[in-house]
Amino acid sequence: MVHQFRVAIGQLCSSSNLQKNLKIVTQLISKAIDKDVKLILFPEATDFLSRNSAHSRYLASHTSKFISDLQNNIRMLVQQKSKKIDVSIGVHLPPSKLIDDSRTRNVLLYINHNGTIIDTYQKLHLFDVDIKNGPILKESQSVQAGMNLPNVIETPVGKLGTAICYDIRFPEMAAYLRSKGAQLLCYPSAFTMKTGVAHWETLGKARAIDNQCYVIMPGQQGKHNVYDDDWKDSTESGTKTVERQSWGHSMVINPWGEIVAKATESDEPQLVIADLDHELMNTVRQNMPLLSHMRKDIFYN
Repeated sequence: MVHQFRVAIGQLCSSSNLQKNLKIVTQLISKAIDKDVKLILFPEATDFLSRNSAHSRYLASHTSKFISDLQNNIRMLVQQKSKKIDVSIGVHLPPSKLIDDSRTRNVLLYINHNGTIIDTYQKLHLFDVDIKNGPILKESQSVQAGMNLPNVIETPVGKLGTAICYDIRFPEMAAYLRSKGAQLLCYPSAFTMKTGVAHWETLGKARAIDNQCYVIMPGQQGKHNVYDDDWKDSTESGTKTVERQSWGHSMVINPWGEIVAKATESDEPQLVIADLDHELMNTVRQNMPLLSHMRKDIFYN
């Protein structure tokens, strides 16, 4: 049986060592090809996780090699195994030279089986949380917000609408992608533990039901080693004080809001494989035609 709509999530726990992360990514792609996967999707920040904004800028200066090596590895694996696979992966890009902004760019790359980057999306919504007597997380201190809406990409498994992590909390964005023809929505993420346990699954199901799309949620999982490189900061005491942990629980949700594949409870790299049923999606959309029922004369007048 040919699974022409077979997808996989590559779940991992990225460190600050780009080459080690690349090795894991390449191994997961190889395993996915062996399972007849046509598209594998990796989490946000697969290239690295850092301990502060200066560290992120340093590591991002090496991302071009990570990307070029990944492209070469995709070509090599496709040639060796005589099977095609596309790759969606979250990485950082250095600051744009077009504007005076030293912050890195959090982007999602779509790389086809020829190793060609055919789409780049820069994260629009940044996770800035400052709770009184609680956690302070300011993504905008180290990341530059994108300014362009994502594209809907033609893939071997359907039309893919791309987003990143915190974007999942903005239903207007998912609705826009559905209106542009999206059949699949992806949310590569590095969700925090607290928000993960509270909202990860609920948000995924909501976006799937609202938009009658498959929702693919690749997540970073585990405690990240953000000291696994040679960067030194004169302001640091030498004591390893920065801790980062991600929720994981990668999953694929169908257009009826059902989880059809889910990661196991393990911090080890793993594949989450799902066969997408486009007939089910079409049936859901035909039986409940939300787009035609929507009062566009009211909302968009």
